[in-house]
Amino acid sequence: MNRLFPVESDGEGLSEQDGFTLLEIVCVLAVVALLAAILLPYVPHATTRPQLGAYAIEAAALLKLDRTAAIRDRRPVATQVDAHARSLRSGATGRLLRVPDDVVFEALLPGRCNEHPAFSSINFFPSGMSCGGTIALTRSGVGYEIRVNWLTGGVDVVPHGTF
Repeated sequence: MNRLFPVESDGEGLSEQDGFTLLEIVCVLAVVALLAAILLPYVPHATTRPQLGAYAIEAAALLKLDRTAAIRDRRPVATQVDAHARSLRSGATGRLLRVPDDVVFEALLPGRCNEHPAFSSINFFPSGMSCGGTIALTRSGVGYEIRVNWLTGGVDVVPHGTF
């Protein structure tokens, strides 16, 4: 049988037992590929800092969209904030933004807004004003705050932690 990578044995030349056959190499590569295919889905995929920034920008865009819809349609629009489910739902479009499990999602919202309970929403009015609120997205002590100004309804993304 033809061998690859032969090695000299006992100083007397090459023997049939030295080296690897192509079949042996292919079998080892197949086993390694099979193990990689089985184990790769179980390797945790952590959210990177750029991805965290993208989630913050996407959340701010959703809030700005709801504010714009409230002004345009001349009606109140409420963005639903669910910290336990790690999500925001647009009151104008119904669009849902979910944040990965490895990102800490915290919301500081007013208890009342315009004489009504508002524990789980950020409300925008036809004037552009809002009752305000802050949503924090962090991972490993680094993250972003999405702040909604109660007076102007403006939405800002502010980094916090050490970048």
